[in-house]
Amino acid sequence: QVQLVESGGGSVQAGGSLRLSCAASPYIYDTACMAWFRQSPGKEREGVAFIYIGDGTTAYADSVQDRFTISQDRAKNTLYLQMNGLKPEDSAMYYCAMRATSYRRCSAMQYNFWGQGTQVTVSS
Repeated sequence: QVQLVESGGGSVQAGGSLRLSCAASPYIYDTACMAWFRQSPGKEREGVAFIYIGDGTTAYADSVQDRFTISQDRAKNTLYLQMNGLKPEDSAMYYCAMRATSYRRCSAMQYNFWGQGTQVTVSS
């Protein structure tokens, strides 16, 4: 059974940066989709960044394009989300997710492993 544990959330002023981490145990699958989702109160869960582990292909929601970067460190079994230029509307609980698959369209994937989330709060 895969466990995902997020960390790195916190409070930051608008324009600031944070880096979220997601530690996977026992490991990140060799062929898998991984993603960062977010959800704030009263809103639907939104997928913001996706990566296909096999070849590193990434995809982003329009709302975070050019500000957020998803990356992986296979040696550490860790997924990252570098968030720059944060805006108050980025405030949310952020979750990482994983699904073992050879299907590379990660933005369309149904994920079956989820972390508990880490809170990001951006003040204006």
